Amino acid sequence: MATPAQARVDLAAIRQNVALLKERAGGAELMGAVKADAYGHGLVPCSAAVLEGGASRLGTAFVREALELRAGGVTAPILAWLITPGEPLDEALAQDVELSAADDRLLDEIAAAARRTGRTAKLHLEADTGMSRGGSPLAAWPGLLARALELRAEGVIEIIGLWSHFACADIPGHPSIEQQLEAFQTALKLAEQAGAAGSHVIRHISNSAATMTLPEARYDLVRPGIAMYGLSPIPELGDFGLRPAMTLTAQVGLAKRVPEGAGVSYAHLYVTDRETTLGLVPLGYADGILRHATGRAEVLAGGRRRLITGRVCMDQFMIDMGDDPLAAGDEVVLFGPGDGGEPTVQEWADTLGTITHEIVTRIGARVPRVYEGRA
Repeated sequence: MATPAQARVDLAAIRQNVALLKERAGGAELMGAVKADAYGHGLVPCSAAVLEGGASRLGTAFVREALELRAGGVTAPILAWLITPGEPLDEALAQDVELSAADDRLLDEIAAAARRTGRTAKLHLEADTGMSRGGSPLAAWPGLLARALELRAEGVIEIIGLWSHFACADIPGHPSIEQQLEAFQTALKLAEQAGAAGSHVIRHISNSAATMTLPEARYDLVRPGIAMYGLSPIPELGDFGLRPAMTLTAQVGLAKRVPEGAGVSYAHLYVTDRETTLGLVPLGYADGILRHATGRAEVLAGGRRRLITGRVCMDQFMIDMGDDPLAAGDEVVLFGPGDGGEPTVQEWADTLGTITHEIVTRIGARVPRVYEGRA
């Protein structure tokens, strides 16, 4: 069935990017972060490509994402790390999903699920080393370790990971990087002294930026996310040889001539200065095209870059073609790897004052993902 727009996802590019990251990991395991529908690229197909590219584990934010992977046939180890009260922990344990905990309340909730199901919970304990987001503050870390060891002695949990997350690894030289590494070392030392850090326990802190630039932060495992999809974690340092996996396209829905002085779209923010051809592109803010892309972001149409003309609407936006030919059904490329002169995701992010993560994860569910480059 023809669709007005589609996001083409190059699975070969994802495999290539993961292989590059695996090489940069210097022998550490690689856990591919596939949360948020694989950063908007499609959870199950992209997770398969990530594993084919060399990852040995997958990471999700929520338990439901991990369960979707299991339902999709993924058998590799999966860690879910953002767990709020009332999550389906019984099902998570039954499906062999690894869980993260950072306080006694969650430890006890996971332990209760383990008792109900008769399944030992595999846990990664998270330390807050300076991001002040998830994780146990270092002052509370010894208490968390003590409670975890009590539950391990009971046989309801197994400690298989100790981890943290960088706040500023994408800002080379930021003083917090060294401070967080020192704090992580302290957390690991305390865990070792308490008897919670055996040789089987995986230590991990590196995201995409750290994987690329901080070999001292590799430890046993790295957890890249955005870089797997071909988008640079530190744009000012270049693309690191990564290839963007997503190309967003749409078919022109209508092309028409309008006279000079025609107001275009809501609020008439754009008024034609000559007779011209306008093209209607059937994507809008309901599909993730930011409203403030109005008059800023460019697309490729008719072999040339065109500025989004007038206000981005819920389902559509307009482009001004001048006297260049355009017909309904012609393809417009919003962004891609740049091979054909189209804008890249990085260009969109820079133009709109955001990061590439936001651009790709906003592409909505009514834009079908079309997969290319299957293994």
